[in-house]
Amino acid sequence: MGLQMMYLLTLLSTSLFSASVTGSPVVVVGPPVTVHQGHTAILPCWLNPPQNAEDLEVQWYRSDRFDSPIVLSSKKFDASKEASYIGRVSFGLKDASSGGLTGGDVSLKLVNVTIEDAGDYTCYVSSEQGYDRENVKLHVIEMGTHPLLSAVWREDNSVHVSCESQGWYPEPKLRWSDQKQDLTPKVLKYNNVSSGLVSVRSWLLVPTSSEVSCSVGLPDGEAKESRMRLEKPAKQDSGFSAGWVAFAILLIAALSSLGLLFYKRRDLLCAKDKLERNQAEENEKLLKQVKPTAFEEARSYYVNITLETGKSIPQNQRH
Repeated sequence: MGLQMMYLLTLLSTSLFSASVTGSPVVVVGPPVTVHQGHTAILPCWLNPPQNAEDLEVQWYRSDRFDSPIVLSSKKFDASKEASYIGRVSFGLKDASSGGLTGGDVSLKLVNVTIEDAGDYTCYVSSEQGYDRENVKLHVIEMGTHPLLSAVWREDNSVHVSCESQGWYPEPKLRWSDQKQDLTPKVLKYNNVSSGLVSVRSWLLVPTSSEVSCSVGLPDGEAKESRMRLEKPAKQDSGFSAGWVAFAILLIAALSSLGLLFYKRRDLLCAKDKLERNQAEENEKLLKQVKPTAFEEARSYYVNITLETGKSIPQNQRH
């Protein structure tokens, strides 16, 4: 009885093992895949135990679009029926040691990944004995710009600090902090642009003479951070300096104007003096060229005559 039982158990286990090998395929998939936009993604999917998948029907499709397969293989490779995937999909290798379709590796290779590619994908394999399917999640990420900080000082001794970053996917996390703790923002806004990327903007009020940081990053991923040290501007000193600068500029302008007037007046006086000297020299030359007149000749015969009063002039001297 015991030998018969052992024989039956052995026969049953052999039958089950044979059925597992030659029966319906068993699909196994890997963990979720994360890839940067524009890179290549491999969505791992294989048969266990391994068997040649070239003669099996293999399909990849978006989990919510069964009637639009991305890849369909039935004894031959069939290109994608989805227009957005044409030229970008093929069967890939889950690792370097994989034997491809002949070794039961039916992984999907997707090149030039876009944000629209993110989501759940179904790996479906069927044979004459049955079928199996499993889902693989694809995460697409994009790192945005470094946070840009700006500050405006207020009259109530506080500072309005804003932080802005663009070009993220999916929606990033923004965190404010100082040297001691996290800070709560007054405003936190997200904006989706036409490309599918996300921008974020936030601001808060902090005291002067402090240091704040703004970090933006993906969930469970890399973050980018910017810091700013806030120091209250010295209004009095800056005004004082500005006043002195303005005074110096005006003083230089006034001295320049006075110097210009002085040199112009000096040039005018020099020109006038030179003109007078030239006129005197010209007059002297002209006087030397003038001939003596009759009057000048008469003056050469001048005699001073003195008449005595009370005496009569003799008759013979009268004319």
